[in-house]
Amino acid sequence: MTVSESNPAHDLPLHDLAGFTHRWVDADGVRLHAVEGGQSAAPAVVLLAGFPQTWWAWRKVMPGLADRFRVIAIDLPGQGHSERPERGYDTHTVAAHVHAAVKALGVPSYWLAAHDIGAWVAFSLALDHEDHLRGVALLDAGIPGITLPDSIPTDPAKAWKTWHFAFHLVPDLPETLLTGREREYVDWFLKAKALAPGTFDDADLDHYAAALAADGGLRASLAYYRDAAESARGNHQALSRRHLTAPVLGISSSHGSIADMAASLSPWADHTTGVVVPDAGHFIPDEQPEAVAAALADFIAGRD
Repeated sequence: MTVSESNPAHDLPLHDLAGFTHRWVDADGVRLHAVEGGQSAAPAVVLLAGFPQTWWAWRKVMPGLADRFRVIAIDLPGQGHSERPERGYDTHTVAAHVHAAVKALGVPSYWLAAHDIGAWVAFSLALDHEDHLRGVALLDAGIPGITLPDSIPTDPAKAWKTWHFAFHLVPDLPETLLTGREREYVDWFLKAKALAPGTFDDADLDHYAAALAADGGLRASLAYYRDAAESARGNHQALSRRHLTAPVLGISSSHGSIADMAASLSPWADHTTGVVVPDAGHFIPDEQPEAVAAALADFIAGRD
């Protein structure tokens, strides 16, 4: 396949997915990578991934949606094969870029599904661009200023799930410790937080580590945490004016970080439903892709 010369991460190996095409779009001054397939005339479903992943996190879910929807997985700024700007990683700024990318792809309205830090962005996008959003599904994520706790638990049985929030905030230290060791960090992250230890193979680990190691990747990934306070302020300001009125689906898992996503989001959204996926840890799209695809399809069918 011929890759556009506009690929900002040209040194990072590119993974293909059967039936899907790589595209790069100018999203208000930041070039974002999108992987698109499915039914061009069907409702559009936009997918966002979190740390330490890329669009590849949705690779097992996308084929299960492609027979009914137009499916678009987007690398966030600084993630995967998208551009890595020097600043602007608060979720409202990033949401504006993501929404601009979707518009550039010719999609006037869409459904949004997002995991982890992708869900941070999706929540802010729903607040800022709700008129274009048909509904949003958020998977296993505490949202800055909303459901993300201000303190890290000291109980070791719980602290291992959230310790990295404070670590990523420390200036320079994570870069000093992790540069050249991205593979080891990704290995721990993915294997510790997945329920089944065989969820990720060596090729997956290599891909995500390479994405972090690619020029500016680690800095950009940490910037989402370092700008989380600004993201929280933006969420508070938006919610002081109104609640979310678009349908919201909270997807939790049996062994994830947030026991009940729907309950955690319901105070700020008028129409919230929830699903708990069994036999999964934090990385639900990788661990139970069929269940995630089915939950998203049911969510859309129930409101279309």
